Amino acid sequence: MSKFEVPEVDFTRYSNRQLAAVPLAVLAVALVVIAGWYVAFGTPVNLGTDFTGGTELTVQTDTPRGELEQAFDAEVLSTQRVRDPTTNNPTYIVSFGPEADGETLSDQANQNLQQSCADCEVVLSRQSTSPVFAQGAQTTAIAGVGVAFLGMSVLAFLLFRSFVPSIAIVISAFSDIVVPLAVMNVLGIELSLGTVAALLMLIGYSVDSDILLNNHVLRRSGEFYESVHRAMETGVTMTVTSLSAMAVMSVTAYLFGIDLMASIGLVLVLGLTTDLMNTYLLNLSLLRWYKLGEVTPR
Repeated sequence: MSKFEVPEVDFTRYSNRQLAAVPLAVLAVALVVIAGWYVAFGTPVNLGTDFTGGTELTVQTDTPRGELEQAFDAEVLSTQRVRDPTTNNPTYIVSFGPEADGETLSDQANQNLQQSCADCEVVLSRQSTSPVFAQGAQTTAIAGVGVAFLGMSVLAFLLFRSFVPSIAIVISAFSDIVVPLAVMNVLGIELSLGTVAALLMLIGYSVDSDILLNNHVLRRSGEFYESVHRAMETGVTMTVTSLSAMAVMSVTAYLFGIDLMASIGLVLVLGLTTDLMNTYLLNLSLLRWYKLGEVTPR
């Protein structure tokens, strides 16, 4: 059976500044995107109905997806194609803002959408979230991410009790969250309870790979680059395995019309890719500066 081999990288070819330049530049671009989004739209990320309130109708209809908006007087925020496990009829989840009335939307769907079959119901389900409840969910989600990040930061400082190794973990984890958020804006992925869960998972992945690297370099015997390679053999293997699994999940969910799972998988793929970059470029450069000082490239 084939074995995944992690190549030994010659880090001596690059200075600390060269190693840190790429992840810091990516982080800077991500912060600019998020700041621009906040200025343009009033929120740093696209918020789903979980955090804004609104109504979601699940409808089955022969009406083409591009014509669904014409069936409603209220503004349609999004339309997602889904698969109904009990039938092959075309089924969609249509989302509206908090100002729309759910009963009126159901009536308009029944009147204006073409039925998939003579005995089929057009509206399969209706789910409404009040703005007050959505605001509470938003506050809880932000608090959850904040507490998780704070707990991770405290853990890092307690484990290593040195500023540079600890702050390297914190900066890497911060970037692992910020970069996917910026890409979510660009790709039109909304922040929902599901994608918040993905961000919380990324904090765990990030602290795992960064602590692994720091522990090998600072607490185990061996020359610096030898310790780095030992850490990479385990860390890169774990991250690439998780990344591959999330990529498969995302593609499979997309093919089966499960948009939420596809979004969660894509956020994790983006975050894990960012984690590889931050751990073995940014974190490593700070650790090398802490251990060896300035390094002249060969």
